[in-house]
Amino acid sequence: MNIIIATDCGSTTTKAILIEKKDGVYRQTFRGEAPTTVEAPFEDVARGVLNAFAEVEELSGRKILDGEKIITPAQGNIGVDIYVSTSSAGGGLQMMVAGAVRAMTAESAQRAALGAGAIVMDVIASNDKRLPHEKIERIRQLRPDMILLSGGTDGGTVTHVVELAEYIAAANPKPRLGITFELPVIYAGNKDARDKIEAILSKKTSLHITENIRPTLERENLFPARQEIQKLFLEHVMAQAPGYKNLMSWTGAPIMPTPGAVGLIMQTIAKKHGINVVGVDIGGATTDVFSVYGDIFNRTVSANLGMSYSISNVLAEAGLENILRWVPFDIDESDLRNRIKNKMIRPTTIPQTLKELKIEQAIAREALRVSFNQHKALAVGLKGVQKERDISEAFRQEAEGETIVDMQKLDLLVGSGGVLSHAPRRSQAMLMMIDAFLPEGITRVAVDSIFMMPHLGVLSTVNEKAATEVFEKDCLIYLGTCISLVKGNAGKQKGGICISYKITMPDGTVREDSLPYGNLQVIPLGSDQVAEIEIIPAKNFDVGEGKGKPVRKQVAGGVVGIVIDTRGRPITLAKEKASRVEQLRQWTEAIDAYPE
Repeated sequence: MNIIIATDCGSTTTKAILIEKKDGVYRQTFRGEAPTTVEAPFEDVARGVLNAFAEVEELSGRKILDGEKIITPAQGNIGVDIYVSTSSAGGGLQMMVAGAVRAMTAESAQRAALGAGAIVMDVIASNDKRLPHEKIERIRQLRPDMILLSGGTDGGTVTHVVELAEYIAAANPKPRLGITFELPVIYAGNKDARDKIEAILSKKTSLHITENIRPTLERENLFPARQEIQKLFLEHVMAQAPGYKNLMSWTGAPIMPTPGAVGLIMQTIAKKHGINVVGVDIGGATTDVFSVYGDIFNRTVSANLGMSYSISNVLAEAGLENILRWVPFDIDESDLRNRIKNKMIRPTTIPQTLKELKIEQAIAREALRVSFNQHKALAVGLKGVQKERDISEAFRQEAEGETIVDMQKLDLLVGSGGVLSHAPRRSQAMLMMIDAFLPEGITRVAVDSIFMMPHLGVLSTVNEKAATEVFEKDCLIYLGTCISLVKGNAGKQKGGICISYKITMPDGTVREDSLPYGNLQVIPLGSDQVAEIEIIPAKNFDVGEGKGKPVRKQVAGGVVGIVIDTRGRPITLAKEKASRVEQLRQWTEAIDAYPE
């Protein structure tokens, strides 16, 4: 498998990349893109793919197509060995999930669907305070691509999950695509209820039964349900979309939903290096956040937070005051509102002036912050565990369980999406991610160069070596390492030394310095370089080992370098406008974010 071509069919653009094995190493060599052709007048997704291939052919000089057929296997400068693809065209995979208890099985079902690459349109639970007719009407209105139904531990109660199945049957839902086929429903609940579920749903829907996602209160079993979702995505959803039958006959591996593939490459990298990873993809309409902590993978979609079509939702969710605090110059509130509304009216425009760029990056910080908070709220330990309770107590249960996203244990933070990947200066992307995610202790930061994570995710299912080599050599651009105070070090008085450090550079030179609270400092260190640093916090400050305790560690460089951040967690901004603008000016100057 020396020559690989991969595509990602997005809702607006189809992106193709060529990967070649050179001197025993896989590298991404050429890329092409074309408008996605899922809508009229073409209504055939394969046309956009062929157009993207034609661009790769032109750039690389390699003949890939014979008419409308992909030439395989590769011989010399003709053909490729395999073609793989992902897709989010036509709105991606849209699902509803239903579970007996909102904070337990319904939440587990939501995690299963999100992890498979779906957008969850609604979560229906027995205790969600909606009346039966409201639930039935909601299922009928939404017209999802499929429904995931769960509920009850194995051998537990069957009443509530059967009740939910009756609501689905009463709604008699029609799928979003293709009026002639039945809506797929996956049942992943109490195995004792399977016969009853089958009796209720098999005549009205295309029912698929898989293992319980919550076999016991102490255990979550999401993998079988995720596999079933992706299988049905291909068989039902993709099969109905115009031109996909043709596309599926070309690929050497099943087509995956784009977010599912991104999640897969993150899991592959985390497992290979034994690290904890948080990743974000900020788009025009949605923001996806991924986290891998140990064996636990979570993904969330903030379906209404984006930088173009959903930009007004960022204003509504975050509030004008929160956006305004990141704008590094004096601006009138009404002016800022008008600029945001203009972007919503003309979503495909990009900033034309430095002021517009600064405003867009201020909004991006809040879109990322709010999306990450939503992710942390869902990425929690199992609820209902290790407590004796009857079902009435479980129904009353409020959100308990701590988030498993621990910023002190985070090794790598990866950003992608236009506002981060295409920021005019890499230091701008670094600062946006530090401000939004607030990493603690020592964290490496990177961006996806040209958004090839989906291609590599689906490739990892057939050739993990190729996917990981290209990911590390061509996909990720390491920005550097952030060294920061941990949570609780906020609002400390300015003045006085906060931390001292001693860094031994790769050439053996030693640099020593100390910083007061509320500052940023950058130490240049190349992407392929490693330095050793010893950080000694003052007695009331903590950089990960406890107050006043020194930390000694090897740190990797990047395009920006080592960023030492003594602004505390959370970052405290001055209340008074002039002081706040001056603070922001100092920070952007320290990291060389905006040219004079």
